[in-house]
Parts: sequence; structure tokens; C-alpha cells
Amino acid sequence: MSWNFDEPARREGTNCIKYDLRNETFGVADVIPMWVADMDFNTPDFIINSLSRRLEHEILGYSYRPPEYFSSIIDWSERRHNWKIEKEWICFSPGIVPALNFCTLAFSNPGENIIVQPPVYFPFFSAVEAHGRKLVYNPLKESGGNWEMDFENLRNCINENTKMIFLSNPHNPLGRVWYPDELFEIADICLKNNVLIVSDEIHCDLVLPGFKHTPLAKLSSEAAKITITCLAPSKTFNLAGLSTSSVIISNPELRKSFNSVVEKLHVGNGNIFGSEASVAAYTGGDNWLDELLIYLNRNVEYIMSFCSDKVPEIIPLRTEATYMIWLDCRSLGMTGKELQSFFVSKAGVGMNEGSTFGPGGEGYMRMNLACPLKTVVNALDQIEKAIISIR
Repeated sequence: MSWNFDEPARREGTNCIKYDLRNETFGVADVIPMWVADMDFNTPDFIINSLSRRLEHEILGYSYRPPEYFSSIIDWSERRHNWKIEKEWICFSPGIVPALNFCTLAFSNPGENIIVQPPVYFPFFSAVEAHGRKLVYNPLKESGGNWEMDFENLRNCINENTKMIFLSNPHNPLGRVWYPDELFEIADICLKNNVLIVSDEIHCDLVLPGFKHTPLAKLSSEAAKITITCLAPSKTFNLAGLSTSSVIISNPELRKSFNSVVEKLHVGNGNIFGSEASVAAYTGGDNWLDELLIYLNRNVEYIMSFCSDKVPEIIPLRTEATYMIWLDCRSLGMTGKELQSFFVSKAGVGMNEGSTFGPGGEGYMRMNLACPLKTVVNALDQIEKAIISIR
């Protein structure tokens, strides 16, 4: 079966953050929205059909996650990533961001240190600081468009007060796929220093052709003992509104601590439709995902070529995973606020401004390419006109 990713989604008037809050976010409503990390593709039919069948039963009372909820996650993980996980390792969370907060509460105390590696997904910061923990930056290194982890500085960041590091794997917003040797290095450092790794792998299924995701916990049994892996079908299948995620913890002591926080907060029940959608996605989503990745890769190639040929002032970082692309706009000589204003008011395109991702993000923009190619073409044409006007 083939799916039509060129079909425009109708999202206005649906309480959609990405579209219906454009005026509140950008000050104008007529921008092309390429910011919030969800997709402008219809949720696949096999998921919608599953939800429709569940609605034929007209009682939506208390429910539990059935055996196929767990088996579908296990099978998907082995099929797509060659990673064998056990049922008892799978914990529930109503989202990855809540999971980061649960980990902060479960594995650290107020005043203790948690390391993040900016520029990175900005909820990492609030998950630390909102609970009175100390945020420690280990900024990624950039040289000639290549971004890497700074292992030497990471070693210097760690002291007796350091409890955790939050890792974005694959990386958001850079779209980088961390290679096994890089993951081995960070695991080795953390093992030697008794530091836990919370690996946000929500984008692991969105690895583009030519690249391969490595689950950090798959590296070794030793690495698995200190790793908490966060997964979800939400980015892959456009299900963010169903608030259903999994946290994989093989270490029984860590798992007990994590589940204790979830239970104390009474947020572990989830919802009926999240479970239904998760099973449908992980059971029947392979072909759809394969086609999606080809389509996303085409969007990436288009923007790479377009900027090289027509807008050399903007240098995109070649996306390896996710459906975002990191745009180097430093040659424009604008501050973050000026960049945001320029792209909104002059180009009519709403994106995420780079400094919101922390140190190292200044002068960059994050663009969401999970949309019909026509949308990408229109946005880039408008950006080109805006750039020409200031040359």
C-alpha cells in the first residue's frame, strides 16, 4: 500500500497548537507554521481504524494496558532496532517530558547536579530547574558544521554532586545520529563516575536512509544498568495528543524508584486511546514508516539543495534523524530576536529560534520539515525573497 504524504492536512480550527496559536506565538496568524514538533501528515489509517473500532464499545471506563501493548513494543524494538527488551522493563509515562521530570524526582535530590548538552530540546532545562536541581551545561562542540559531544569537558563537569545526564539520542534539534563509539564513550564516563543516563530516544524511529540508531542501553549489560530509555510512538506516528510513552529500565532498583514516583503522582493509568493507538502503530506501522522516511529525506534533500543554490546565507545541517533541520543563519548577523522577527515579518515563516535550545543555539533556527513538499517549497521561496530584499 502507498500513502499520500503530499495531501495537505486540515488543521485549523482543531485546537491545534501549531496552527491555531500562531497569532499568540508569532504575533501574526498568516505565517507558515514550521515550529512545533508534530507532523502535517494525517495519522495513518490503520491507527484511526483501530480507534474507530474501540469507539464501537460505548463505555470508556477504567482500563489497563493489555498484553499486546507490551508485546507490540517488544517486537517493534527487536524488529526495527535489534534490541531485545523484556516486558518487566517497560514502565509507563504520559509523555517523554513528564518522564524526564519523573527521573529528576526519582534519581536526584534538590541541589544536586544534572548535566545537559546544549543546544538541546529545551524541556530538558525545566525538568531540572523546576525541581530545585542544578543545571550543568556540557555544550556540544561545533566545527565547520560538525557537531560533537565534548567528552573532555564532560569529565570536568562531573563531581560528587552529579547524579544524571540527559541525552538526546538521536539529537533534537541537530538531527544528529550518535554513533556507537560516541555512545560507548559517554557510557564509559558515566559508569566510571556513577552517573545515570536518561536517554531520550523518542526520535529513534525517524532515522533517515543511510543512518542507523543505536539504543544506548543496547551497548552492554553494564551500560543498561545505568540507563533509563524514553520511547514513544508519538513523533513517529503523529500521536502526541494521546500522551502515551514508555520508559525502559532493566535495572530493577531504578525501575522501582521510577514507578514509585509515577504511582505517587497517580499518573500511571494512561488513557484507552493511547494504548489502542500504540498497539496499532507498533503492530502495523512498518511499511508506512518506511515510506514516510523516504518522503522526509526528499524534503531534507530539497532544502539542502535550495539553500546551496539560492540562499547561501543559510547553511542547513544535514539531518540524519528527526524531521527537523537546524539552519545556520549566523551570516545574517542578527540576534535571535531579530532572526525570529525577520523570518516571521519578512518571510512569513514561523520556526523555533535557536537560543531557546540553550548555549550554542544563537544564530540558528529550527525548521520542521514534516509536511508536504509543497509547503517546504512555498516556505523556501518566501525566505529567498526576504533574503534578496536585504542583500
